[in-house]
Amino acid sequence: MNVSLSANEAAEAPVEHRARRYAGLTAETWFRILAPSLIGVLALAGWEAVVRINEIPPYLLPGPLEVGRALIREWPSLSVSLLVTLQITFAALFVAAALGLLLSVLFAQSRIIEMSLFPYAVILQVTPVVAIAPLIIIWVDDIRLALLICAWIVAFFPILSNTTLGLNSADQNLTDLFRLYRASRWQVLRDLRLPTAMPYFLAGLRISGGLALIGAIVAEFVAGTGGRASGLAYRILEAGYQLQIPKMFAALVLVSLTGIAIFLAMSLISHLALRHWHESAMKDRR
Repeated sequence: MNVSLSANEAAEAPVEHRARRYAGLTAETWFRILAPSLIGVLALAGWEAVVRINEIPPYLLPGPLEVGRALIREWPSLSVSLLVTLQITFAALFVAAALGLLLSVLFAQSRIIEMSLFPYAVILQVTPVVAIAPLIIIWVDDIRLALLICAWIVAFFPILSNTTLGLNSADQNLTDLFRLYRASRWQVLRDLRLPTAMPYFLAGLRISGGLALIGAIVAEFVAGTGGRASGLAYRILEAGYQLQIPKMFAALVLVSLTGIAIFLAMSLISHLALRHWHESAMKDRR
């Protein structure tokens, strides 16, 4: 009897351990938050200490406190530029997601179409956007549209590639079962292939979120060198020309924080979409 009780207690112990939460979060989640936060705080403190000890002037290397003051001081102009960059980034991501999903479905329905068009998508991906951005800005009169096209070019391929792979990764036995029951192409696509491709599509979306921001920033740099004001990249160029290095760092901080926020948002969307049925999201709940 004692042996059986001990066995039951041993079996229940891992469940209790996994269910233990602090302020609504598990110990592992807290570790994931606090560990990188601690490293970030130490890095910033070290940066500030190096600047102060060596008396480095702000026009060479401003410390984190000076960058924070510049961020507050220049917020009116930086916030407007941030809004422009966000609009371009999310518009490009939306277009890339919609067109990538549509073309992936088309590729899944016709092998001939995939073999005919996919190489051009690869060419579009491997062409450096910094090389073609000047041409796009010259050809397109609307600067916002030109920046959108540049950002879309960078963000498009991961969604197309991942989703196409997901649509073609449906279990062959299930595919044969659908055919056995005389399911239409639409039924196979809706009930089998699209659910299979969902994790792949969301993974591509998570990658493309950051790439859309990079594409927008690169295009803004090109436009900014031509004297056409746009988003945060233009503020970076402007600050560099005027030797306002703290302002430049403040704009860079906003770019980095925006990229982190986009990645976290895409990760949250992926988790919410998959948490009830896909193994990659369900394992976090164990």
